[in-house]
Amino acid sequence: MSAPTTLRRTLGFTDLVMLTLGTVIGSGIFLVPGVVLRQTGSSVGVALSVWVVGGVLSFLGALTYAELGAMHPDAGGLYSYIRDAFGPLLAFLYGWASFFVIASGSVATLAVAFSTYLGQILPVTPLVAKLISVAVIIVITAVNVRGTRGSANIENWTTSAKVGALFLLSLALIAIGHGWRNPGPLWPATFTPSVLTGAGTAMIGVLWAYEGWQYVTFSAGETKDPQRVFPRAIAIATFALIVLYVVANAGYIAALGPAGAALSDHVAADASRTVLGSASGVLLSALVLVSIFSAANGLMMTAPRLYYSMARDGVFFARLATVNERFGTPAAAIVLLAIWSAILAISGTFEQLLTYVVFAGWIFYGLGALSIFASRRRQPDAVRPFRTPGYPITPILFVASAAALVLNTMREQPTRALIGLAAVAIGTPAFYVWRALSRRAATRVARVHAVAVPTDHEG
Repeated sequence: MSAPTTLRRTLGFTDLVMLTLGTVIGSGIFLVPGVVLRQTGSSVGVALSVWVVGGVLSFLGALTYAELGAMHPDAGGLYSYIRDAFGPLLAFLYGWASFFVIASGSVATLAVAFSTYLGQILPVTPLVAKLISVAVIIVITAVNVRGTRGSANIENWTTSAKVGALFLLSLALIAIGHGWRNPGPLWPATFTPSVLTGAGTAMIGVLWAYEGWQYVTFSAGETKDPQRVFPRAIAIATFALIVLYVVANAGYIAALGPAGAALSDHVAADASRTVLGSASGVLLSALVLVSIFSAANGLMMTAPRLYYSMARDGVFFARLATVNERFGTPAAAIVLLAIWSAILAISGTFEQLLTYVVFAGWIFYGLGALSIFASRRRQPDAVRPFRTPGYPITPILFVASAAALVLNTMREQPTRALIGLAAVAIGTPAFYVWRALSRRAATRVARVHAVAVPTDHEG
């Protein structure tokens, strides 16, 4: 009996909202706001505007993907959008970069960050830290192999906890903090080129902090009533992120003042300690641990569906195209991602890999949004359960922001960019090898069937 190849539809509206929030909110919002204030000259108005604009740009991308996901609610998600619009090679290169660096490196980063923050509560040696990182990966792997429904339940609870705790913490900082007493001018006296350059540089960090909502597209194939649920969930979750991030920034500024927040490399911890006392450090570390676990679980719940879809297309390990008969999950894809993520976490090479390759992910995010134009052109009369508001301006603005981020990286760090692009391009020969092997396998199967099936005159 052959293994099943179809995923079960078990996810609803709340699951997708929590999955989006949980995957995006990792450790960025606890660290990045201080950097953004520094880059904007401690101008509260400019800094908060950057967070709003960055969120709106992500929201526009979410609206664009909402139309594509509602039309084709497939487990391939973003991979499928790129494949259908620009061909299998570009789609494969995205999957290649995702597996070997972007998703696996992100899981490794979160696992190592978990052991680091745990070390602020309990004594942890370097060896124990590595063991803890691997243990985190093993736990989220086991959870996700055993069932999408169970993984979603854990994601819902952990995400609710971290979103609620972060929101309440931010409100407490706003209510008790005294940083607003000497806030300085809300806006710069003049908007000089240096102010605009600083805002543009800060936008890069903000877009990284919002990055991750794209992963929910891989869960469309497991969503119940996806034509209605998927677009609503991704749009509402992305909008909620904007509100939460702005409130969190306001809390940090209220606690430390603009200048103090700008000087902090651990703004959430410093703000909490200033207003709530040193004992709050343990509580904040616990909040960050929950946040990191939720983000890692969200990645493990979504990314393997991409490799499952690639295998179905015959351009990745064939075993990954199967679904576990007992649990209904792409167990092989989940385990393979876990193994590679654990290797990266132990070796410590993920930091260098992510530095070089993650920016390239935005090339594919932009291509994913561009695919809506190909969809509208090729299928003008197709039923679209959700139509992107403000089309074509909405996807154009998102694509422009993705292009600006990529081009800025290539200008500011050309060596890093070239190495990253080369790492992605290495996947090109792998694509042709996998496709050739897949075609040979299909030919062999066809020959076997031709021999096994009797002709009309036999018997």
